[in-house]
Amino acid sequence: MPADLNDYFKKRNNANNGGGGSGGGGGPSFNFEPPTFFKDFGKKAGFFYVLIALIVIIVIAKPFVIINSGEVGIKATAGKFDPIPMQPGFHLFVPFIQQVIVVDTKARIINYASQEDVGETLQRGSGISRKASISILDARGLPVSIDITVQYRLNPANAPQTIAAWGLSWEDKIINPVAREVVRSVAGKYAAEELPMNRNEIATLIEEGIRIRMESQPNMPADLLSVQLREIILPAKIKEQIERVQVARQEVERTRYEVERANQEALKRAALAEGTAQARIIEARGNSDAIKIEADANAYANIEISKSLTPRLLELRQIEVQGKFNDALRENTDAKLFLTPGGAVPNIWVDSKDTQKSTSVSQ
Repeated sequence: MPADLNDYFKKRNNANNGGGGSGGGGGPSFNFEPPTFFKDFGKKAGFFYVLIALIVIIVIAKPFVIINSGEVGIKATAGKFDPIPMQPGFHLFVPFIQQVIVVDTKARIINYASQEDVGETLQRGSGISRKASISILDARGLPVSIDITVQYRLNPANAPQTIAAWGLSWEDKIINPVAREVVRSVAGKYAAEELPMNRNEIATLIEEGIRIRMESQPNMPADLLSVQLREIILPAKIKEQIERVQVARQEVERTRYEVERANQEALKRAALAEGTAQARIIEARGNSDAIKIEADANAYANIEISKSLTPRLLELRQIEVQGKFNDALRENTDAKLFLTPGGAVPNIWVDSKDTQKSTSVSQ
């Protein structure tokens, strides 16, 4: 507290004491002593003023920065960027002389989409930017639109050089132009109706082209994570033409399937017929072989029998037949005898008046 305040309390106290003495103890007597803090305030007032000024400066200037994970800081001293980025954590800097720019190094996405999904402004905090579809001209000059998604991130090691060279809008100066140029260069080599049929090849070429172009940039400003080809938007006439071609191809495939099926059925029937014919041939061959074997057996038997026929055996057989002949004559007195020319054994014909009792014996 200032010195005059202490003097004020002293004079007030003395006045109260003096007035009471002259008045014969008429008024109350005040004996007030200020706290020690107020007595010494005048001596320490300068320190408190300096402390308050420092607090105000710290609040206003904020000479510190907290960098979170997925971010790096770029320190600029008198406008010159420090080439070494500041890693996540707590950092101090000199206000008004130094400045720290915090940049995001997490994965970011640019969606090139049709007009109804377009939003040129970056969605803050999401890391997703939407831009118009990439318009190209095919090999015949027909307009085609292609939707892709590019996923990338700022290279943390070279962030100061990238920001110094391209500024905070570096992605609009690097990623966007490169993506559009590569897509136009790759897809423009194909006719519109060929684009859907070569979709995988085109997607691979686009990703390789963007990656090569980004890696060839000075100081490698960004890392390409992936490129996805989402949609190829063709003119209405081309789409109708492709649909007609697809329908025709499906019809050809169906006809080819039917023909193949008919051929398979014909081959199946031919195989069955051939199998049946072979079975019959084998059966006939078996029957023929059986007949031949039987004939050979009979011939062999006849040969063996003929070998066994001796003159004496034939005489014996003749005598036996003659005996039967004599027996027949005794029973049929009207029988007639016919001799077969050249035969050793006669044929006996019985001719009686009663035709119902006629008999014939043939040996």
